[in-house]
Amino acid sequence: MNRLLIVDGHAYAYRAFHAIRELRAPGGQPTNAIYGFVKMLEKMRLAVEPTHLMVVWDGGLSAERLAELPDYKAHRPEMPADLRTQLDGLVEFLAAAKIASHRADGVEADDYIASLARRSAAAGWNVVIASSDKDFMQLVSVQIGLLNPNDKTGTIWGAEQVRAKTGVEPGQVADWLALMGDAVDNIPGVPGVGPKTAAELLKQFGAVDNLLVRLAEVKSEKLRQSLSGAAAAVVRNQRLVRLPDVPCDFAPEKMVAGAGDQAALSRLFAAWGFKGMLAALEAGGEKQAELI
Repeated sequence: MNRLLIVDGHAYAYRAFHAIRELRAPGGQPTNAIYGFVKMLEKMRLAVEPTHLMVVWDGGLSAERLAELPDYKAHRPEMPADLRTQLDGLVEFLAAAKIASHRADGVEADDYIASLARRSAAAGWNVVIASSDKDFMQLVSVQIGLLNPNDKTGTIWGAEQVRAKTGVEPGQVADWLALMGDAVDNIPGVPGVGPKTAAELLKQFGAVDNLLVRLAEVKSEKLRQSLSGAAAAVVRNQRLVRLPDVPCDFAPEKMVAGAGDQAALSRLFAAWGFKGMLAALEAGGEKQAELI
């Protein structure tokens, strides 16, 4: 079966940047994010063994979400300058490694990843999404799993892991997030409703739509009043946290996880001062595991 690994590019670039605090090329430019990203990507490839691979980058915030909530993700700090200067190098590496990547202006990586995952699953493929973003839990199915870098076991998450993490089924995750909000994205939830309460409400009512028309059945008066006062915000939150379909070019031939351009990779590794990676590359295929 075809297996597609989709990597959340900016998430792993940030992760690599913070994991390796100081690394510079012979010319002095920072290379810590590039080095860490290459190592993480190779480790994922060895673990998942994908037949196809795609790295997806953020193209900016969704205009639709900003119209719904002007403060959406407004609290996020600017990207560190030393990381921003490495993004072009990451794109160069992917091109040399013959790894497909995608970025579209105004399209959030989450939305494109979701669309590509659905298209691939509909074609009968197995899909693994590499990201720690909890929004992706709503996509989990028999064919779509998650590789969460925060889970050191390396388990590819399915419905069982989503239930253990959230207390709800994958199909209820969007409503779970709509009720409790998402501090990471600056989306306010219902006052007094955290993960456990949101899960309990969904176990009782099944979905937010049912909950809002049956508020009288909520036993706690305080909770009932809180839900009633935030009903409009919860409905808005549903639209914010759901991952919609966006234009997506499903082109299997462009995503084949094949061999890279050794000459191009050698030039990049030499320029960046990645001596171990360069030696492993020049030693041949049997040594590729040394890249991690």
